[in-house]
Amino acid sequence: MKACFKGKRRAVLGVTALVAVAATAVPGSAAATDGERGSPDHWGVITRNTIGSPVAALRTGPFGSFGVTGPAARPPYGRGSLGIEVADNSTLLKPPAEAVHFGNEVDFYGEPVLELREVGFHVFQPGENVGYGGPGNLPNIKFEIDPNLDRNPTTYSSMVWNPPPLTTNQLNRWSPYLDATTTGTWFLTGSAGTTTDCNLNHPCTFQSLLSALNDGGAEPVIYTAGVSKGRDNMWIGAVDGLRINRTVYDFEADGVRIRRAP
Repeated sequence: MKACFKGKRRAVLGVTALVAVAATAVPGSAAATDGERGSPDHWGVITRNTIGSPVAALRTGPFGSFGVTGPAARPPYGRGSLGIEVADNSTLLKPPAEAVHFGNEVDFYGEPVLELREVGFHVFQPGENVGYGGPGNLPNIKFEIDPNLDRNPTTYSSMVWNPPPLTTNQLNRWSPYLDATTTGTWFLTGSAGTTTDCNLNHPCTFQSLLSALNDGGAEPVIYTAGVSKGRDNMWIGAVDGLRINRTVYDFEADGVRIRRAP
């Protein structure tokens, strides 16, 4: 599998420099207003959180798979998406799997974690990914945060959403919107996960996580926001329509468009 990836990766890793484009209306969305969060040109691969030579590239499609028709046969916004490819056994590290993080390190900095109300995305999940890691083998939404826990002096943790497994009839096509505030599970990395008892081995609901972070001390704040995958199983697919509160981030081949949530 590694040999298959190499040629693609050299060609697409340069896509981290994004082109800012104006938002255009499609059914179910509208152009952004001043109340929406984020600049189109602040999105790209967060290199310090990327391991190996994975792919996170803005692309057209995917359309299909073959035989699929209707809304599930095309990206939910526009004509493009964020294509992701990670391998599971391609580095000399332990574990040997790759990791990639595509996000925004500028526009969410200092925003309050406890004011997150709407989070989620759409995913294109080929059936092969289930064979690589089971039905829960999916990309994540990740916020890097300062948890500001009253019982713990740490100033860094990743706040990660694991989506719920998709059903068989949701494979090989675009999924419906996956709501990270009501489905799937969340966890914190590092000592913050231990302190809150909301960690990879004991994940929480979204509301339970917010309650654990709201412990009476200083308010937790966001450093970065984005989509990630790894370090676990091989995965090849796509994500579109990342929603954070009032804003939908529409991944297109020529840049990231900012839309008002429907």
